[in-house]
Amino acid sequence: MTMRAIIFEDNEAYRTYLSSLLEERGYEVYAFSEAGGCPLYLQERCPCPEGYVCADIIITDLRMPRVTGLKLIEHQLRLGCKGRNIAIISGRWSKADRSYALALGCKVLEKSIDTTELIQWLEECEGKMDMHRRLWDWFKEEAAISPTHRDMIDG
Repeated sequence: MTMRAIIFEDNEAYRTYLSSLLEERGYEVYAFSEAGGCPLYLQERCPCPEGYVCADIIITDLRMPRVTGLKLIEHQLRLGCKGRNIAIISGRWSKADRSYALALGCKVLEKSIDTTELIQWLEECEGKMDMHRRLWDWFKEEAAISPTHRDMIDG
């Protein structure tokens, strides 16, 4: 079964580290430096057809340009995102942000990332993945992606 992850991380070193770790585990990875770079964020509702998900794992940094990780996840859930394996990472958690992330159902991770903790969380997520779920190839759908985004994903 192919697994897919979407990463939102403005720090290139962390984005590369997370991408490499997930790719080594067999994930197809799409990584963005900010939420606005992902065409899924720009939708008015979850574009995944019934029975499909856009990704098995979503990992976002808490503090990014323009949109925080909490606002990103809140927005996606409000639009009906079916992704439920979500982690938010930060080196500067406030008590309020940590509580809100947990209330949204997110895994809370600290920077510097504890690789053992991250792998344990991934294994838990992988263990409960629906073997019959289908991945929606949103990046191939003409209606879902503007030419600007297509260039970013293809290139």
